[in-house]
Amino acid sequence: MSHDSTTDHSRDTHSARQPLFGLEIDALTMGEVLDRAQHGTEEHLRFLIGVVNAAKIVKMRTDTQLRSSLLEADVLLADGQSVVWASRILGHPLPERIAGIDLFERLLEAANRERRSVYFLGARREVLDQLLERVRMRYPRLIVAGSRDGYFADSEAAGIAATIAHSRADMLFLGISSPKKENFLARYGAELNVPLLHGVGGSFDVLAGVTRRAPERWQRLGFEWAYRLLQEPGRLWNRYLFTNTAFIALTLRERIHPTTTYTVNGPTTAQRTETGDPEDG
Repeated sequence: MSHDSTTDHSRDTHSARQPLFGLEIDALTMGEVLDRAQHGTEEHLRFLIGVVNAAKIVKMRTDTQLRSSLLEADVLLADGQSVVWASRILGHPLPERIAGIDLFERLLEAANRERRSVYFLGARREVLDQLLERVRMRYPRLIVAGSRDGYFADSEAAGIAATIAHSRADMLFLGISSPKKENFLARYGAELNVPLLHGVGGSFDVLAGVTRRAPERWQRLGFEWAYRLLQEPGRLWNRYLFTNTAFIALTLRERIHPTTTYTVNGPTTAQRTETGDPEDG
């Protein structure tokens, strides 16, 4: 899609951004993000939403493709409460956490209200079917432009991107884990012809009713990760142990030696490189 008619690759220079961990994270409220999303869909301008949590901040230190995809986002938001806390410790406070799943639901509400079309990409086929059923019941005015499960080979990605482009959807939600969703958007985003693009990770499973989200009190306290750990301890304990420890260490180091801000065409390595390759939660 051409830059003149459908894309807006530059992030708004008038927004307040906070330099954190080598990134510039937008200091926006949920309402401000929704206003920008509405403008993007109305004007058919690309609005690529990027979100970061502790796991992504640790992982991007060694995953240059993930880092590059985050730098391409038109708005970069703090999805994890730990990132908001770190922003205050580091003297670059963010106004609030904007959880990817909360933004996902608010955007679905907007699509329903404005009769916009949505494409869903991600999750297992049975989970996706449950999600679509719930979406049709909860958002009856929303138009489902198409859907595809998230289990596909790299050789299939180009064909999937072409199908999405032909759907002419107003919004694309990717229920795919990191860094696969970021890498898909980085590689095919310019060809999708979709104004609003948002990678929502495991949110498809939550909205489909397959997994439960932490109670609001847990969310406010920043313990949503702990609630997920209690549900899947065997799979998640090692991941969270490494990620949380690495993120705390990284935050303490940032107090003394802040990481130089990354640029799209800049160096491919950070001032300090962390080891390991945790999965994103």
